[in-house]
Amino acid sequence: MARSGIAAARALHALGASVTITDKKPLDQLAGQIQQLGAQGIKVEAGGHPERLFIETDLIVLSPGVPKIPPILAAKRHGVKVIGELELGWLLADAPFAGITGTNGKSTVTTLVGLMLQKAGKKTLVAGNIGNALTESLSGLRGQDWIVVELSSFQLEDIDTFRPRVATILNVTQDHLDRYPTMEDYAEAKARVFLNQGKDDVLVLNCDDPLVRALASRAASRIVPFSRLEELANGACVKLGDLVVAGKVICPISDIRIKGVHNLENALAAAAVATAAGADAASIASVLREFPGLEHRLEFVRTKDGVTYINDSKGTNVGAVVKSVEGFDAPVILIAGGLDKGSDFRPLFDLFKRKVKLLILIGKAADAMEKALGASTETVRAATLAEAVRIGHDRAGSGDVVLLSPACASFDMFRDFEDRGRQFKDAVRAL
Repeated sequence: MARSGIAAARALHALGASVTITDKKPLDQLAGQIQQLGAQGIKVEAGGHPERLFIETDLIVLSPGVPKIPPILAAKRHGVKVIGELELGWLLADAPFAGITGTNGKSTVTTLVGLMLQKAGKKTLVAGNIGNALTESLSGLRGQDWIVVELSSFQLEDIDTFRPRVATILNVTQDHLDRYPTMEDYAEAKARVFLNQGKDDVLVLNCDDPLVRALASRAASRIVPFSRLEELANGACVKLGDLVVAGKVICPISDIRIKGVHNLENALAAAAVATAAGADAASIASVLREFPGLEHRLEFVRTKDGVTYINDSKGTNVGAVVKSVEGFDAPVILIAGGLDKGSDFRPLFDLFKRKVKLLILIGKAADAMEKALGASTETVRAATLAEAVRIGHDRAGSGDVVLLSPACASFDMFRDFEDRGRQFKDAVRAL
């Protein structure tokens, strides 16, 4: 009974279906969610998932991230149709989709594409993993020119006929290895974004990422590559200091408001997707010049005594931290740690040795991170995020950067990554 489950239940109920929503939490912990359901007539089964409920139904809609629990497997054996909330939204919509997936950068690229299409005069809904469920508004799914959706690997696991007119895979780096046995399994989940695409559809791929580049041969759709490192005859790249798509100059890369190597990649991907969806170069350039970035993604907090404080709480995996730290020329004091997702932290060793002046570790992953990275640079522990900020402040010199980029999930100490980021900003402003 989280955001997408409630949205799906409300949408189906509005269409006249007999809906039951089930959650393993007891009823007394779901008062707020039941209030959000609003509509009378939606049944609630709390405190578990009774198998009979799953078998005696016509359709099961899973919220993203729900594992293949025994009642779902039993329902499938009985021939019950099982789909995800993304598939439901796709079935209820009447507009083409642009689907954006990858380990890092999804929210930024999704937001950019939505703004670019809107600037180009196209009626556009932006939804999905970005924060508002796809099925939240039935009317919003209809009458649009485009529906731009941020897609997690969890959402893509349960598609059936979902077919985005334009899709992109931004990158595939270590993440969610507590759910997927191998990186190949994780990449396979991402690759489902183009599973049903045909020759008239477009697939935008990061050709700087070996795992992503290798997927091109499997796609039936038209491939549009993007690259920060190579000049491309077709696709999106950097040429003579300009961002170029299909040979057409969009704008100088110095005009792009969001900074960092990862944001240049995000800008290239967004420009390629928006172009494929019919946005003009002037609209794309205008958004790149104006867009200030999203909260908790390399977000500038303040400069105090010559020290810059940056909130990258959304840096929840190793790949994200690589791009964050790489983007700074100044010495970095890095605050990292949290709930480990099965990551191998060793790839950060050489980077930290070159770039990180002090590593401050918090949370449950501190032991594993110190074991893997403690010899790369000076490493200390902090009991709380506020203490980590104080240590960073005390040890930083003018010109240094104090960066929160945890490489871990937040759930050991915080409600979510937003809560972690806001507490970091509060601690920095209190200095």
